[in-house]
Amino acid sequence: MTVRKNYLCQNFFVMIKIGVLGVGHLGKIHLNCILKVSDFELVGFYDPDQERVKVIEAEFGIKGYSNPSELIDNVDVVDIVTPTVSHFACAAEALRKSKHVFIEKPIVTTPEEAQKLIELATEANVKVQVGHVERFNPAFLAAQPHINSPMFIETHRLALFNPRGTDVPVVLDLMIHDIDIVLSAVKSKVKKVHASGVNVVSDTPDIANARLEFENGAVANLTASRLSLKNMRKTRIFQRDAYITVDFLDKVTEIVRMDEIEDYPEDPMAMVIDLGDGKKKKRIYFEKPEVGNINAIVEELTSFKNSIVYNTEPPVTIHDGYHALKVAHMIMEKINGQH
Repeated sequence: MTVRKNYLCQNFFVMIKIGVLGVGHLGKIHLNCILKVSDFELVGFYDPDQERVKVIEAEFGIKGYSNPSELIDNVDVVDIVTPTVSHFACAAEALRKSKHVFIEKPIVTTPEEAQKLIELATEANVKVQVGHVERFNPAFLAAQPHINSPMFIETHRLALFNPRGTDVPVVLDLMIHDIDIVLSAVKSKVKKVHASGVNVVSDTPDIANARLEFENGAVANLTASRLSLKNMRKTRIFQRDAYITVDFLDKVTEIVRMDEIEDYPEDPMAMVIDLGDGKKKKRIYFEKPEVGNINAIVEELTSFKNSIVYNTEPPVTIHDGYHALKVAHMIMEKINGQH
């Protein structure tokens, strides 16, 4: 097993020092989750809001640094939970100083910035993981072993209005979660994009729909809204002989599967489709995989820590973040061109 000598040496483990940039709503959640990850030593944080700094220092008993550079200099790992517009500057500085970087989604503002970060990360030879947290949602983890060459995917991510997040289009705020999930499941290049969107209360689209067509023939239909009357985060996956539903909000996974059979089963309650014309009958099975009770953010931070310790590829790579952002921009270009 290959390990990074910085952290494991002669069976003596050195704690990995981590700091957080940005301790707003999500950043504070990250602070709490980091404390639950073994081998991480939470050194401190940076936030420009001085009142918030005082509150966090008192609550967590950790140091609030006076500027981002000072924090970056004093840690091994930088966790970036700042507004998206500052992701590139924070990550670029950390990478130039050869620090490992965990960066919230979307990775940066533009695909060009993401490409530059890829260059910096390669040069620094460090680990970078992007916070596409739905990959670690226990409902999706339960579904993953059953996903096999999906040909049609439909997603709905609807949210009640919240001013937080309206600094970016709904495609980057909400839909990008599902873009990443779809790309991780289909594993083919996007061939064509159709999209539409509407600005309702903000200066950028608050409701959007996109249709992605892939080179392997698969199709994905994605809908996102931050003006819904209810919250919904559901994905439906259709593949040969199976239909999988994943409820990311209620943490439920259900599978409807069909197998070919020769004769009617003895069970009178069995559901069978008879296609006639001498074709084999199909029996319908319902499965409900067990969904674990886990914290998705703790899981993703733990996986990032493990990639550092054991020198393995993070489960959500910087390239994954780039590809999701690139598709998101393809969608936004289509929306902008509809007028």
